[in-house]
Amino acid sequence: MGTAQASVGVIVVAAGSGTRLGYGLPKAQVPLAGEPILAHALRGVLAAGVAARICVAVPAGDTVLRKLCAGFAAQHPDVVISTVDGGASRAASVAAALRGLGDGVDAVLVHDAARALTPPEVFQRVAAALAAGARAVVPAVAVVDTIKTARPSTGAEADIAPEKVAATVDRAHLRAVQTPQGFDAAALARAHESLAGLGPGEADGITDEALLMERGGVDVMLVPGSAQALKITTQLDLAVAEALLAARQPRRIMEG
Repeated sequence: MGTAQASVGVIVVAAGSGTRLGYGLPKAQVPLAGEPILAHALRGVLAAGVAARICVAVPAGDTVLRKLCAGFAAQHPDVVISTVDGGASRAASVAAALRGLGDGVDAVLVHDAARALTPPEVFQRVAAALAAGARAVVPAVAVVDTIKTARPSTGAEADIAPEKVAATVDRAHLRAVQTPQGFDAAALARAHESLAGLGPGEADGITDEALLMERGGVDVMLVPGSAQALKITTQLDLAVAEALLAARQPRRIMEG
């Protein structure tokens, strides 16, 4: 599948509640260096220069984020930027935004607004892999922690600790995946149609679109991600993101 810039659509999932951040706001509204998280995410998408259309899934009834997106649309008339109401699950939000993109896109990148500092080159690597013929692409980084599987403790052991180690996993082949995840548009639409046959519990277990593609037998390619593409979920993540943004600012030389 060859893709040109004009045929790439980007979905930004920004419908999360943000409960763990403790602001009492939808996550995408939470301030990061004085601006909503979504503003940083949209700036990264636009800086990458790969999108002809962007559709943002926002919380149902939210007007703040819709107004923010309208402001970006006014500043970037060369890119069609629209919004849709997100659903009760990530999959439902992506499905709504996929419809919101409309016809005529050959490739779709699905991005989490919570990964607001993802560098533009990550978007470009994903788009380039799709242009080279991949049907599904995800950015990933190597896992550096030692990973162990756990099982419940039993008998007297349960009084010591609730779990114990079952096995240590070889991390050489483990990867932590990020967003944007890129897909052939038609293949992604078919994958979402397959959700209709799943029960509620099964649908909730679909944590990303790559898993949908894997279930359908599609090879998911990996390209290098970035340590800066952290997912902002907790207050600690927000503090790290603030520090990363501060480090990006050019140093000022004070003149005496």
